Amino acid sequence: MKIDGRSSRTIWADPADRAVHVIDQTALPHAFTVKRLAGLKDAADAIQAMTVRGAPLIGVTAAYGLALALAADSSDDGMERAIQRLTATRPTAVNLRWALAEMRAGLMPLPPAARTEAAWARARALADADAAANETLGNHGLTLLAALWETRRAEGAACLNILTHCNAGWLATVDWGTALAPVYKAFEDGIPLHVWVDETRPRNQGASLTARELSWQGIAHTVIADNAGGHLMQQGLVDLCLVGADRVTARGDVCNKIGTYLKALAAWDNGVPFYAALPSSTIDWDIEDGRAIPIEERSPSEVSHIAGAGPDGQVIAVRLTPEGSPCANPGFDVTPARLITALITEQGIHPASTEGLAPLRSRRNPS
Repeated sequence: MKIDGRSSRTIWADPADRAVHVIDQTALPHAFTVKRLAGLKDAADAIQAMTVRGAPLIGVTAAYGLALALAADSSDDGMERAIQRLTATRPTAVNLRWALAEMRAGLMPLPPAARTEAAWARARALADADAAANETLGNHGLTLLAALWETRRAEGAACLNILTHCNAGWLATVDWGTALAPVYKAFEDGIPLHVWVDETRPRNQGASLTARELSWQGIAHTVIADNAGGHLMQQGLVDLCLVGADRVTARGDVCNKIGTYLKALAAWDNGVPFYAALPSSTIDWDIEDGRAIPIEERSPSEVSHIAGAGPDGQVIAVRLTPEGSPCANPGFDVTPARLITALITEQGIHPASTEGLAPLRSRRNPS
């Protein structure tokens, strides 16, 4: 995608000095900063501290992190230690585990001396595949938005109103994004759009990241408090909800940023279509019931404190809660498949059910 007219990805390798560069998402929206990852620790810290975030992007970052680790120790034990370290950084998003499994499968049969170069090539291939998959996903989602816009235009609407939660744009992936990929494709296609952007407490990824990238692309949007979505749906001001996913079960339950479930309930009650967009690598075929997904419990300080730019432009953190009040901070919730209208993937649009996902499963494992 583009930043002030310049094409960019969220992550890129520098073969000259064997380093990886990422956009520091903790600095957005107030500053644009690039961080250099030079080793395993840098990559693991970037994932854990959410310098990079979003299920597809942390998977690719982990793949590059393994390539960085193998430059120091390409033995079997060295590779397994690096994989364990990276796997432990974020427990909920399945793409991280999937990417590392893909890397292990391709590298373990090789002699240690050949693994480092192969790891760089394999990580680059995963990055390119993620960008391509999300663009294709966006094309599939475009068909939904175009059909809905034709209906709304015939009814006299001035634009298509889309509500999204958290950040599932290109900042959450290598490029294009998941939930926002159809939005970008529709915008390119000339469909008039307006996006309601949930702030997404407690880390405010909607207000800081989704709003930032929509601004870069020139797409009309309005940031709203998380609790405003249901009201907007009751007033007929939301045509569809479009969110991403950190893990989807084999029967179609969707695990996404905390607060997604409440939006799905409001959408169900108001007859608003609710879609989740994701690459097929986000589906965890080993879990049927979403209640079995491990939910990351993040630092209470994300709830008790909030960061923002002060009058002098410097970013500061201020406490919101009384000193000593305990805070809980589950990072994700699970929306049952029955509340999901459909899943948008790079392989098409599928009902959120065991039967609906069966074609994806058979393509993954033809046997």
